[in-house]
Amino acid sequence: MTGVFSDAGLRSLMADGALAGTPDIIDAQIQPASLDLRLGRKAYRVRASFLPGEGATIEDRLPDFEMHQIDLDNGAVLEKGCVYLVPLMERLDLPAGISAVANAKSSTGRLDLLTRTITDRGVEFDRIPDGYRGPLYAEICPRSFSVLVRPGMRLNQIRFREGHAGLSDSELQVLHNTSPLVDSDPLISDGLGFSVDLMPRNGDLVGYRAKPHTGVIDLDLIGHYDPREFWEPLHTTTGRIILDPGAFYILVSREAVTIPPAYAAEMAPYMAMVGEFRVHYAGFFDPGFGWAAAGGAGSRGVLEVRCHEAPFALEHGQIVGRLIYERMAAQPDVLYGSEIASNYQGQGLKLSKHFRTL
Repeated sequence: MTGVFSDAGLRSLMADGALAGTPDIIDAQIQPASLDLRLGRKAYRVRASFLPGEGATIEDRLPDFEMHQIDLDNGAVLEKGCVYLVPLMERLDLPAGISAVANAKSSTGRLDLLTRTITDRGVEFDRIPDGYRGPLYAEICPRSFSVLVRPGMRLNQIRFREGHAGLSDSELQVLHNTSPLVDSDPLISDGLGFSVDLMPRNGDLVGYRAKPHTGVIDLDLIGHYDPREFWEPLHTTTGRIILDPGAFYILVSREAVTIPPAYAAEMAPYMAMVGEFRVHYAGFFDPGFGWAAAGGAGSRGVLEVRCHEAPFALEHGQIVGRLIYERMAAQPDVLYGSEIASNYQGQGLKLSKHFRTL
């Protein structure tokens, strides 16, 4: 079986003991091509982000970085600008040949909540080698907003694969010819390129910039917060905005994207040379994303953008990222969309699910 594991494949991994949790994994965690990971009951405030490195476990290295422990049982605030390490409720016992990759969930990324998965003996964030056996940890660094968290909250997700699942550019072109992946001429080069929309068809609202001084966001509260208390709307009539160093933005892709049912995709940076900014935190696109939206016309991708050292002029239509498409080992039983109450199917420019719609 070569490809990304579907929901049925995840249940097979659970049945074989390769994927387990304490308490047991629940159905609500299982997505069409990924599994949501749950926060455990305690967090460690650490003085710096770190990787354990080959031959060392997180427990080996934690004394070098730990500042204090935090009990999450009654809820705890993770403060903006601080780094935390949280043991997750899931653990792995992967057989040879099966590897995994993790990423922040969409709502996590849209809050500028940098969340990465770490393993024992890990030398990379969010990458779990085949045959890994051991616990999982989440490193959490709130960048724009302090957040209130509790045990069991799901901030990141994990995807499993066997063998090489990625499509080459030629295979991607054939797939687009058969089932259009974007609603325009595709730019295919090491994946499917996508650009930023700064000239919307209606109005001149093109995005939002996070305010620097806000209140705490309780991650359990859905549709609760007034976005005007946390975000500054961005308007332009010129097709250009200037990104401020250190600021965080929510923008949207110009292209409407489709992920056919037999495929999954991951968002990746386009290239470092295009500008002084990072384009994403959350990066998984499940099978069926955009497939049923607007009669199969696709859904636009929300871009989580952070500017780095220098102000940068971002122009309408500028290529800012790419989608890497992968084959599924089997088509999921349930696709992304209304069947699983997906929050962002058919989306345009949209903040995380915690904010009210103006």
